[in-house]
Amino acid sequence: MDISSPSRLTELAHGGGCGCKLAPAVLQKLLAGQPAAQPFSQLLVGNEMSDDAAVWQIDDNTCVIATTDFFMPMVDDPYDFGRIAATNAISDVYAMGGKPIMALAILGMPINKLEPETIGKILEGGAAVCGQAGIPVAGGHSIDSVEPIYGLAVIGICHPSQVRRNGGAKAGDKLILTKGIGIGIYSSAIKKNALPKEAYDEMIASTTLLNKAGTKLAASADVHAITDVTGFGILGHGLEMARASDLTLRLKLADIPFLTKAEELAEKGFITGASGRNWASYGEAINLPAGMPDWQRMLLADPQTSGGLLVAVSAGKADELLRTIRAAGYPLAAIVGSVEQGPAAIVVD
Repeated sequence: MDISSPSRLTELAHGGGCGCKLAPAVLQKLLAGQPAAQPFSQLLVGNEMSDDAAVWQIDDNTCVIATTDFFMPMVDDPYDFGRIAATNAISDVYAMGGKPIMALAILGMPINKLEPETIGKILEGGAAVCGQAGIPVAGGHSIDSVEPIYGLAVIGICHPSQVRRNGGAKAGDKLILTKGIGIGIYSSAIKKNALPKEAYDEMIASTTLLNKAGTKLAASADVHAITDVTGFGILGHGLEMARASDLTLRLKLADIPFLTKAEELAEKGFITGASGRNWASYGEAINLPAGMPDWQRMLLADPQTSGGLLVAVSAGKADELLRTIRAAGYPLAAIVGSVEQGPAAIVVD
């Protein structure tokens, strides 16, 4: 086989990570023409409110959670790419309050441009993360594609009482974010050889950190809504929560955790195209402070790959749950805002 491999994995992809996602406005138009899931009584969560996964109730004690997620490489190390993609895919089950039980691999590779060993490293990275989650890669499907694509279909379970949607937030709730923002900024810097090694290590640590906290959070009646912050940025996924709950989310800019170099790099112009597409899709529903610079606005719309969980929790329990989350291995977790009566929108102070 004639392998004409480039020096960098990211050179084979026009986009990377969750920055590959269709813009929210485009996705809404596509889905608007599709029939809604038919009214099956056991389908607790379908495609009606942009939730993270589908949920089917089997009996009084068991729900099945099903999701799929895949994308093109945002890093050049194939093992890291596999780990990031797997962590990101499994996150949807945790975001619904579930426990993953198995995964299927989704693989599309330009087989005439990549060595089999490179593809093997991608699969190895994904399997390693699945091992950390305690689940097998039980099968999958592969194709020869123009650009490299990898991800997982993941199945999970939970008790019906522990299903958590992106809707259900209540006025007065506090908002907790479990990971720092800035993954898209970092991936942009990678493509331009401008990301320091320590920042790359920080990015890998964040994007391969499983959102296992979601399973434990869903066991608390004080946790009313959960979603993971991925390709639409904190503003986009926060807006989905606001719309699904029919309330206003108020974010405090000074309290949002950012990766160490995110603000510096954003100010220097390391902005992804997805940030602009995100803002164009939902900017009319976002109220920002007067005079906010464009780089800061784009940072809030920055697409996160394998980002953290955004959690709406009773105000009286927020500090206690935050301490629990940090102790579980999420050092950047922070209370970033609150939920209040008002139109379905985001207000940033």
